[in-house]
Amino acid sequence: MKKVLQLVSDDFEDLELWCPVMRLREEGIQVDLVAEKPGKYHGKYGVPCEVGLSFKDVDPGDYDGVLVPGGWAPDKLRRFPEILNIVRKMDEEKKLIGEICHAGWVLCSAGILKGRKVTSTPGIKDDMENAGAAWFDEACVVDGNIISARRPPDIPEYSKALVDFLLKGE
Repeated sequence: MKKVLQLVSDDFEDLELWCPVMRLREEGIQVDLVAEKPGKYHGKYGVPCEVGLSFKDVDPGDYDGVLVPGGWAPDKLRRFPEILNIVRKMDEEKKLIGEICHAGWVLCSAGILKGRKVTSTPGIKDDMENAGAAWFDEACVVDGNIISARRPPDIPEYSKALVDFLLKGE
């Protein structure tokens, strides 16, 4: 069974977290919600999220990928060395890194974007380019193991790309 980490912090963009999680689970992929500490978190629009794992306690080697939600959560998540290490480890091992909207901030802080093709909300285009990425105004951009999307209307293309990456060769 494929296993993916979904990073969580308060003020995640509700749809950008839950829609990919539900879509992957529909395909039989285990998605574990992970945050600074176990407990209840809330999205920007109030949708709750119960988290049972701390990112300090997970081994990225046990997972096939990581998803970073949009909203304001990425600005909080990128401040934790454990998160940056998880993202770097996933990239080193060419495992899935899914990012949507403002989630690109985490990849910028992890230092993994030099020479990569990505998209994001246009509001952080400069951050992505300053981190060395080539930015495209497209619904979903796939560059190897990094799958990126702009915003909620792009979730169908983004979710399909995530599933395709995880289930390729099966």
